[in-house]
Amino acid sequence: MSEEKLSPFARGPQNDAYAKYFVGQSYLNMLSLKGVAVGNVTFEPGCRNNWHIHHKGGQILLVTGGRGYYQEWGKPAQELKAGDVVNIPPEVKHWHGAAKDAWFCHLAIEVPAEGASNEWFEAVSDEDYNKLK
Repeated sequence: MSEEKLSPFARGPQNDAYAKYFVGQSYLNMLSLKGVAVGNVTFEPGCRNNWHIHHKGGQILLVTGGRGYYQEWGKPAQELKAGDVVNIPPEVKHWHGAAKDAWFCHLAIEVPAEGASNEWFEAVSDEDYNKLK
């Protein structure tokens, strides 16, 4: 699938502000910063974010295109495609990103909560990532 067809929302610039928390290239277009933060995140093939936790507020992913994965710590990865919704409760260590051979795009919605924050951890190892189909 061509990256231009992934989402009805513009791709946005390279995600340089969070690049240290990603393996590979991602792009970020913040669609809303008022009330509820909503970002259109696009991942090049093979790109994924590091393990992380959303403290207090959680996150919702609305997949708009491509093929990717979501995985919670200690559980198997689940494949994602357009139309999938992932509700990530607060305090759950997880990662998400593109398949090795496909672009991937989702809307990331930060669930508002007083004192909400993100904590970033280690990258998903190449060994574990390369086991995914």
